[in-house]
Amino acid sequence: MFPEDIQTLAAEVIDAAVRKGVRVATAESCTGGLVAAALTAVPGSSAVLDRGFVTYSNAAKASMIGVDAAVIAADGAVSEGVARAMAEGAVAHSDADLAVSITGVAGPGGGSVEKPVGLVHFAAHDAAGTVHRVERFSDLGRDQVRLASVRVALGLLLQKVGG
Repeated sequence: MFPEDIQTLAAEVIDAAVRKGVRVATAESCTGGLVAAALTAVPGSSAVLDRGFVTYSNAAKASMIGVDAAVIAADGAVSEGVARAMAEGAVAHSDADLAVSITGVAGPGGGSVEKPVGLVHFAAHDAAGTVHRVERFSDLGRDQVRLASVRVALGLLLQKVGG
């Protein structure tokens, strides 16, 4: 279902999280649940994945994982502040120890000069804190922006788990 490199990364996340006893949640916007899908494609993932939040709308970000509407209004949905709040909210609203979040502009429309198509913000949050990463995937097309985002998100999870 997923390209081999994504399958490998997802399996590495699951293996590392099982070894460390870490539960994971996802909070996804532009990827629409693809990170959770990649994780659940791995046998044994039920020992690791607590839940996935698909928070495509601003209202969903606020009601499902507690992203403050003021943060969305101030920075926009595609921003560092919202990515951080999504990851922190996913941990707070789940039984997970660690969460990764993704919010971006996958395209082909919806971009602006300040936030072009391909701009994606990521965050990963656990008890040690929150890390943020931003990527600019230009000229990839919607599907490839989304798959590239899954790769980055899985890599952040692996980094946080320490695998």
